[in-house]
Amino acid sequence: MVKTLSHEAATPPRSTLLRPVALEDKYDLAAEEIFISGTQAIVRLMLMQQERDRRAGVATAGFVSGYRGSPLGGLDQQMFKAAKQLQRQNIVFQPGLNEDLAATACWGTQQAELHGEGKHAGVFSLWYGKGPGVDRTGDVFRHANMAGTSKFGGVVCLSGDDHTAESSTNAHQTEFNFIDTMIPILNPAGVQEMLDFGLHAFALSRYAGVWVALKGVKDNVESTASVDGRIDRVSIAVPNDFEMPPGGLNIRRGDNFLAQEERLHEHKRAAVIAYFRANGLDKLIFSGGKTPRLGIITVGKNYLDVMQALEMLGIDEAAAERFGLKLLKLASPWPVDPEHIRDFARDIDLLMVVEEKRSLIEVQVREELYGEAHQPTLVGKRDEKGEWLFPVKGALDPNEIAVAIGERLLVRVPDAALEAHVARIKGALGKTAVVQDIANRTPYFCSGCPHNTSTKVPEGSRAYAGIGCHYMVQWMDRETEGFTQMGGE
Repeated sequence: MVKTLSHEAATPPRSTLLRPVALEDKYDLAAEEIFISGTQAIVRLMLMQQERDRRAGVATAGFVSGYRGSPLGGLDQQMFKAAKQLQRQNIVFQPGLNEDLAATACWGTQQAELHGEGKHAGVFSLWYGKGPGVDRTGDVFRHANMAGTSKFGGVVCLSGDDHTAESSTNAHQTEFNFIDTMIPILNPAGVQEMLDFGLHAFALSRYAGVWVALKGVKDNVESTASVDGRIDRVSIAVPNDFEMPPGGLNIRRGDNFLAQEERLHEHKRAAVIAYFRANGLDKLIFSGGKTPRLGIITVGKNYLDVMQALEMLGIDEAAAERFGLKLLKLASPWPVDPEHIRDFARDIDLLMVVEEKRSLIEVQVREELYGEAHQPTLVGKRDEKGEWLFPVKGALDPNEIAVAIGERLLVRVPDAALEAHVARIKGALGKTAVVQDIANRTPYFCSGCPHNTSTKVPEGSRAYAGIGCHYMVQWMDRETEGFTQMGGE
């Protein structure tokens, strides 16, 4: 006997059906699950912010200005390609003549309604620039952040960080530049968080009256991912444990520079931390079980490195609880929430900070734990003996992170499987350490590139190269040796 299936039974499960997709989905605000790159996520961020304001009944406009440079080299192209979508949402894209003039224009947008002349309730702005652009724009950042942002405006600074100098003349890290001007930093882990943290950055900028930096490393900006693009995915909570000073924290007319300094140091930083806390931006990933032994604090892309390292060690949530492993993912490398740090470190004997480049979180952790009754051993840039653990140079390797974690867990909880994983990873690292190049291919300018002729200097002259493709001229017979800062070549 042949059994026939009904139509309902013959229909494949919903999860196996292919849904129609289009390239335009990335900027379609009705689309929920979208496939998008890091640079495209920034374009969508601006569209989402405008739509969120519209739904809240606030008539705002958007403004974008900056200066291109890897890893943000393609951002202006994406903005130009999305010109129609941006125009429909009342968002203006105007590339800057240079980075500091672009930042000055963003500062100007926060003054639009100060004299009652603005056409909108506020203008939210995005500044973008490569690491050297952050270097040169410090004076604008300092003045503009001291002055503040408007209630329905806000400014986000997207910094293109090149930690390994893949397309730069030095390996740069912009966090310390922003700290010098008292600009809080959000460090996303992946494309999804570029959207999520971007929305939080605008909300924080409005609430605390500060410019907010959004760190854009190549691992995020140049990646693509399927993300949740719902307009209402991010919910904004207003802190209930922070008392606004008289007059608030936003930009105002006739402001005195000493009053600005007082407001910045005595109120704005506290408002930033209160916002972090109210919105739960820091995440406790693993609680450490009943007997926490090792606590790890990390941020941004390095959080993904730590998760990969744990996977290589065979450690999931259940194993982390068994080993007594706690893991805290910070949203911001500066400022950190002192209460959160002290609470996390209260019941562990070893605290490990995993962060790339110069230590920033680690020094804040030391400061907050100094004088506490319980002070765990702290490792990060240096290990327990003062030797390098996670060096300042280059980038961090998940394999080396895995070994550092695994060896310290084994001291506290012997485990044969974990010991085997650590031995395997150390063996692989040993092999890669002795790998030698068998051939070298010197890069050269593309056929038809103007650099083929423009980098030839007059006879008897010498030149210095600069950032960009013409850096390669040092490897050619062109009387060029050495290099200068951006713009000085």
